[in-house]
Amino acid sequence: MTSPLLEVENLKKLFPMRGGMLRTSLQHVRAVNGVSFSISKGEVLGLVGESGCGKSTLGRVLLQLMPPTDGKVFFQNEDITRISKRDLRILRKKMQMVFQDPYSSLNPRMTVGSALNEVLHVHNIVSRGEAAERISSLLRMVGLNDFHARRYPHEFSSGQRQRIGIARALAVEPLFLVCDEPVSALDVSIQAQILNLLADLRQALDLTYLFISHDLSVVRHISDRIAVMYLGSLVELGPVEKVITSPRHPYTRALLASAPVANPDHVSVHPPLGSDVPSPVNIPSGCTFHTRCSEAFADCRHVVPHMALVGKGHQVSCLKYAESWPSGTPLTEINQHIPHYETSDD
Repeated sequence: MTSPLLEVENLKKLFPMRGGMLRTSLQHVRAVNGVSFSISKGEVLGLVGESGCGKSTLGRVLLQLMPPTDGKVFFQNEDITRISKRDLRILRKKMQMVFQDPYSSLNPRMTVGSALNEVLHVHNIVSRGEAAERISSLLRMVGLNDFHARRYPHEFSSGQRQRIGIARALAVEPLFLVCDEPVSALDVSIQAQILNLLADLRQALDLTYLFISHDLSVVRHISDRIAVMYLGSLVELGPVEKVITSPRHPYTRALLASAPVANPDHVSVHPPLGSDVPSPVNIPSGCTFHTRCSEAFADCRHVVPHMALVGKGHQVSCLKYAESWPSGTPLTEINQHIPHYETSDD
């Protein structure tokens, strides 16, 4: 069995909240709170969840755009959280990002050709004489023309700017792309075009994606597997059709119930979410979803669930799938008999 291209082990990212006269750290925002998963070469893993759940932070930590607080990220079997700055610069050629807002990620004072040429020059991809042909090839690859190289970002539509962002990411011939909500700011028809472009590029260039989105229909269209994130942690992970058609975690079912359906007579069988997300500064004890869960029971307030296998490649973090125990059993005894669960540190 081949090893995964990317493997994440207990990854955490905490942001300190400072206060007082000495600006000491008083509390922490737990943006990513113990995440583990892997992505095989050529696979697309869709990452979904509500705004503020830590999806974009996770993507940036994977690419080492910000350092993790704890945990490990293995890329091609190498722990990239502990490599030197020189090696990290080399790694940039293999791992790239497509940002949500292409306009803010492009320099408004540089033409598209200059922006692409800068990438080629910094990473020494081609010689100066070959740069023009390489830029032309990149633009054609994403559905643009040679003359677009002479234009500035403000002269393009949102969809065209996203194509430029994709071309820039592909300029260094990467193996892995983090697509951070690349179609969320686009019209529906343009979304479909960009999704089809990403799917075609995946096949043509043998790319691997982490595709971040809050739209389940978009993720279903492009992904092989789906990971559902809530308050910095993964609550469900599995093949796309299993997660969409047979969701196990109450949060996943609530997300599906919240998605609009083009049928006025449609009645969802799953209850939608009825309250706001708790603060990531003060995450609830036990199962972090118990404050919003219609299926929660007493032990959910105290026992922290870990991922459990509920089907082939399908994992869920929910106490309903633990071995049963009599009501009122002390937590210390529960933890002795169920080693894959533990009490909260809160």
